[in-house]
Amino acid sequence: MKFTVYLPNCMDVAAITQPWERNLTGRDIAGVAKRAEELGYSMVFLPEHFLTPTSHVQLSGNHYFDATTAQAYVAGATSTITVGSMVTILPLHNPIVAAKSISTLDWMSGGRAQVTVGVGWLKEEFDILGVPFNKRGRLTDECLAAMYELWTSESPSFDGEFVKFDDVAFGPKPIRQPRPIIWMGGDADPVLQRAARFADGWAPWLTRPEELPAKLDYLRNQPGFDDRPFSVFYSLAVLSIGQEHAVVDDPNAQFGQSAQQVIDNCGMLAELGVTDTWVNPPPVDSFNAYLDHLQWVAEEIVPKVG
Repeated sequence: MKFTVYLPNCMDVAAITQPWERNLTGRDIAGVAKRAEELGYSMVFLPEHFLTPTSHVQLSGNHYFDATTAQAYVAGATSTITVGSMVTILPLHNPIVAAKSISTLDWMSGGRAQVTVGVGWLKEEFDILGVPFNKRGRLTDECLAAMYELWTSESPSFDGEFVKFDDVAFGPKPIRQPRPIIWMGGDADPVLQRAARFADGWAPWLTRPEELPAKLDYLRNQPGFDDRPFSVFYSLAVLSIGQEHAVVDDPNAQFGQSAQQVIDNCGMLAELGVTDTWVNPPPVDSFNAYLDHLQWVAEEIVPKVG
């Protein structure tokens, strides 16, 4: 089991964001990533949205970054840890610009870029940005195929419904070969099909733990899956988040207060096929208490589970 950190104050979701996070600066957030690196965590994540309709602010907040820009800042403050998104809303990006941004991040960081691709769920965000919400799945598939062509081909060429290019050159290529680490985020069957075809991992958000084995069987039986090394991210924190960021009162959403409870829960997830997790902190009253929790997990949990 690998242990990751969802960086604080990168969103303001009522279900999981704690009040003390709102006082953190960019330097503080980068400091969390540096501390996670020192403690041996494998990856740090942050989310993305561009706009929040006012009707969603109470549950979803309006504090989000452009993922790749924020990843680049965090990568510059660290040396070895993988710097990821959870998620990048790919159909809201021009795929050529996205391919360049992510390749730049990977090249400048020495191959440490990770992207969790999401198709998005907030229709108003798509409408405002002029992207057809009902085509977001097809658009995502084509974007990924076009980006992979740019990253891996010496003579990139693509002729799709949404993306076309030919007789072009693209560089620098990503440091990590054949491309940066790509996971798929989401729960629907098309997400699993996309993960089988394109991805190095899968990160569900509305799936219950007991549903994981059946969904993984489905994924592995899809065209394009070739028994390659494949990651599965799952945190019990997601049990507190419902559709459209609704708050769910689920007692299982916390990993547990004692070390043994956390160890047992991590073991349970590993048995269900999970390879990567985030041990979300219990309610704490300060940034220092949060950092103490980060260290506690690294010292008391990781050696017994990781």
